[in-house]
Amino acid sequence: MPIPKRNDEREERITMEIVVDCYNESEAWSGWWCYLDSKLSCPFVAECIRERRGSPLKIGERVTVTAMLDDHEAADSLGEMQVEIEWQGRTLGVPLTQLRGVEVNEGTAEAIADWHYWVAQGRQF
Repeated sequence: MPIPKRNDEREERITMEIVVDCYNESEAWSGWWCYLDSKLSCPFVAECIRERRGSPLKIGERVTVTAMLDDHEAADSLGEMQVEIEWQGRTLGVPLTQLRGVEVNEGTAEAIADWHYWVAQGRQF
């Protein structure tokens, strides 16, 4: 995945709203989790944009995102922000980087794009 061009508006939002006052990786992770949990308007439809080992989704497959994965469960996900989805009659967690919102509201679209940008910039916890 190519590194996206620097987006000053997005950088400002990430710095001043999401990771502001974060002094370590754990605090930055919590900042992101809280931001995404507050901005994602669940439930919403999402489409798989990349396959991942450990995830059953295939490119183009659509799912319903029901929530952020509970922060205690998600803490075991090695720095990934995961969402809870409904898939083939089951509920499971998948990385948000694997999904794009389909006909979502502006806040949800922005939050997903912010997370994708952060990851594509090579940042991690």
